[in-house]
Amino acid sequence: MNSERNLLVQRLGLTDYASGLAIQKETEQAVKLRTQPDTLLLLEHPHTLTIGRRGDSSAVLLDAEQLQKRNVTVFETNRGGKVTYHGLGQLVGYPIVNLSPDREDVHRYMRDLEEVLIRTLADFQIEAFRIEGLTGVYTARGKIAAIGVHLSRWVTTHGFALNVNTDLSYFNFIIACEGEPVTSMEQLLGSETPLSEVEDPIVTRFAEVFEMQVEIDSCLQLT
Repeated sequence: MNSERNLLVQRLGLTDYASGLAIQKETEQAVKLRTQPDTLLLLEHPHTLTIGRRGDSSAVLLDAEQLQKRNVTVFETNRGGKVTYHGLGQLVGYPIVNLSPDREDVHRYMRDLEEVLIRTLADFQIEAFRIEGLTGVYTARGKIAAIGVHLSRWVTTHGFALNVNTDLSYFNFIIACEGEPVTSMEQLLGSETPLSEVEDPIVTRFAEVFEMQVEIDSCLQLT
């Protein structure tokens, strides 16, 4: 392991999507300027639909009034992919990582994120896998994690969303990236798992796959 590559972990708790974007942008600039180490933001969003660079609003199946009634917000973002859902019971990870100079490979980065999630799910005795030609992590009962990223000068933003105790009915309000069925850890395990119990394995596996040392586990909590 390269001892010079440290990973700062910030656990933000429940954070609205706009605030999450602002924190990502601030962190991205700090990582680019090397005033802050590579950082992994872990958080949970209220009900939110995000439209990526390959998506458009036609994939959102509810009109503005229906969305408002369900307290669902919609954001257009610069991440890759089409339309996805973020919400309560879903663990979202935003790695703000400088891939330069030794990991300048977008394909490798995406596969590494998948590997982090596959190893984390294995810690809970869930068999997960990739599907050739698709992005994300899958199980025999459907897709369990979505991935969509953006890179600027080899610094990453956006990231992954793992369905832990997610209300999967919200996925019915969109045409997801490939129209695939979705599942959650709760559905596969038969009971809820606190997000905090998933965060630690995520951090461990991320540091393992990306060959980093966890420098600080900051319990920054937004209210």
